[in-house]
Amino acid sequence: MNHQQLIAGCQQQWDAYVKHDFVRQLGAGSLAKESFQHYLQQDYLYLIHYARAFALAVFKSENPAQMRASMPSLNALVEDEIALHIEYCQSWGLDEAAILALDEGVATIAYTRYLIDAGLQGDLCDLYAALVPCALGYAHVGQWLSKEGNSQLADNPYANWIAMYAGEDYQQAAYASTAFFDQLIA
Repeated sequence: MNHQQLIAGCQQQWDAYVKHDFVRQLGAGSLAKESFQHYLQQDYLYLIHYARAFALAVFKSENPAQMRASMPSLNALVEDEIALHIEYCQSWGLDEAAILALDEGVATIAYTRYLIDAGLQGDLCDLYAALVPCALGYAHVGQWLSKEGNSQLADNPYANWIAMYAGEDYQQAAYASTAFFDQLIA
């Protein structure tokens, strides 16, 4: 068993996720600014919990090798991605203090608590089964929008976002987590 087989088992739902209308509008540059700002705010709140879930992955690890497999994601989130996200939010007129004062949306609460619950109730494999679709989904979205998604990247206000998730650094990180998940489910 591997992640590709899992995706194939729910291909219709996966495609609906990575080619959602929100994603298509990002690619076309037609997404309303307010919708993107709301997404950025909620995504920042999500990233904090996502980092906590990777910390839980370190805790759930059975040996140092498994701990080391989760550390790059945890470190990248805490040391880099959260700070970069705030810089990006600021470029869209959003302030960190204001974001932190926001209530989490229902979808953010449901998803982040699902991640944490998967880790608390299950083992490391269960937790990675919950974590990997996010990273891998963003990797697929970035690649699809940059190459196949009929994106209008010239003069697209979301071109930097697309480039970030299509970029080599993000792609490598997402596929490293996915490769570790594949080891866990093999």
